[in-house]
Amino acid sequence: MPTLFSTKPRRLPLTLSLVFGVLLNPAIAQADSGRDDIPAWNGTVLGFEPPAGDLLSRRLGLRQALQAFGFEYQLSHLSQTAYNVKGGYNTDKKAEYIDQFSLTFTQSLEALTGIPNAAIEGNIVNRNHDNNLTSTRLQDSRVGFNDLAQESWGGQSITRLGWLNFRRSFLDGKLHWRIGLMNKVQDFDQIIPCDFQMLSLCGGKSADSGTWYNWNVHYWGSTLQYRLTPELTLLTGLLEQNPQAPSRSHAWSVSTDGSRGILLPLEAEWRTRRFGLPGIYSLGLLYTNAKQTDLYLGQSGGPGAVDPAGYRQYRNTWFLYTGFNQQLTRHADNANRGLSLAWSLGLADQRSNKSRYSTALALRYRGPFDTRPNDWLALGVAKMQGSSNFRRSQNFLNQQSGVEDYSDPRYAPLPESSVNAELYYRFKVTPWLELQPLIQYWGRPGGIAQTSDAWVVGLKTAINF
Repeated sequence: MPTLFSTKPRRLPLTLSLVFGVLLNPAIAQADSGRDDIPAWNGTVLGFEPPAGDLLSRRLGLRQALQAFGFEYQLSHLSQTAYNVKGGYNTDKKAEYIDQFSLTFTQSLEALTGIPNAAIEGNIVNRNHDNNLTSTRLQDSRVGFNDLAQESWGGQSITRLGWLNFRRSFLDGKLHWRIGLMNKVQDFDQIIPCDFQMLSLCGGKSADSGTWYNWNVHYWGSTLQYRLTPELTLLTGLLEQNPQAPSRSHAWSVSTDGSRGILLPLEAEWRTRRFGLPGIYSLGLLYTNAKQTDLYLGQSGGPGAVDPAGYRQYRNTWFLYTGFNQQLTRHADNANRGLSLAWSLGLADQRSNKSRYSTALALRYRGPFDTRPNDWLALGVAKMQGSSNFRRSQNFLNQQSGVEDYSDPRYAPLPESSVNAELYYRFKVTPWLELQPLIQYWGRPGGIAQTSDAWVVGLKTAINF
């Protein structure tokens, strides 16, 4: 791995200082200044392209009719198929399929109530087919998974409320406030798109904290975004930390039953232009006062007991996440074609998190061929390093059980690091249909040395209704 991704804790502050000092320093960054010769910031090549069209509007004109009442929506269907070609924990060949329907909507309140710059926002997700190639074939089920071949697998076939909240902006749009049933993806860690089918390459790394949840899981809270300058936005909030939020009983619940404490996220997001091209850079810290269970130490301060109830608990833990997404090239005749580079890093409190750190690097190219200007070609590589505390705990359990043979069902595997990769090509078949064949490589799946490297082929499809 490049030295930029050094895992030595004492060198991390220097590394981050170099990354953000060079890339984000306003004295050297070419930020948009309102000059006529600098085009507006455009994140299309970074993966943030607006929907180009949808099926229902073309057939029925539904979207235009609802817009007259201030109602905007995005209704889509996503499917993900994965097939293990070679290797893995279980080498028997199998294809797994999952899919989901999602409805995300915004209802403007200005026309209905007279409240300016206000809206109700909502999200509903229906997931089907509880099939997960990672747990059935790729990784040792005795240690759980540290990645997914199908990132939209959520552990259940279920319909959930992802969020439902009130939003209003103030100060000419500089201040944005949300309150209600929230989800992190509405505000935080949104500099990298979720386009890869492999979870470790999908978006940023803040979800690896294990204290808040992605996309279709809601929890109470309130957030603030303040645009300090045209390029720099500060984000914060106060959210419920509830381990019960992903459960089936919480799918539509507005109760706080199961809450353990609060989440306090702090993030700085910089949208700028380096090399005359758009880029996004961010640095975030997530703090929680909720009780955490030490993965190794027991109540006495020594190694933990075999009974999980015997492990020590503590309060106040953190998670650091950072990254950038920078356009590198553009076509002279089309600003929406070109190459971009994205990097992300998550650093965890390994006393209670099974991960020490996770990092990913990805190249994306929009419009690789003149005849296919809206297609995408992308390659990403991710590394996950396991927590030393969790490894020590697993080793202690083996000593307690007197087990040394990995093939013994009672053996607790000792996770280390894994390196996974994915290559995809996305065909924009129509403005509302995308087909994305892909190849994945799994190096030491789950971080277990005894599990053979694996190859997976897959197909991701998206339909925008």
